[in-house]
Amino acid sequence: MEQQKLPNVTIALVLGIVSYICCCFSIGIGGILLSGIAFFLTSKDEKLYKENPGNYSNYSQLKTAKTVAIIGLVLGVIALVWTIVSIMQMGGWAAYMEQYQEMMEQWGIEQ
Repeated sequence: MEQQKLPNVTIALVLGIVSYICCCFSIGIGGILLSGIAFFLTSKDEKLYKENPGNYSNYSQLKTAKTVAIIGLVLGVIALVWTIVSIMQMGGWAAYMEQYQEMMEQWGIEQ
């Protein structure tokens, strides 16, 4: 019997890796979203693998993708918590937006 590859492993791995980048630039929400999707896809493939393990050849890649997704999810949550704490330390959302406006004016960026 010819072994096939699990269908979502590659996309889950790519989403997990991209979630690292999103953790840095989108206050954690993008990282949480992408790694959550990757984790969902790996869980789906894991169930498929457990139904018939002899049919699939890339289970080690699945484990790697799942690990990357979990790490991306944790980093996304940390980034989101960090952002919320930073905004609270600045004095709340209004103070944060005021400081943001001042920075944009200093850089000469019009909105």
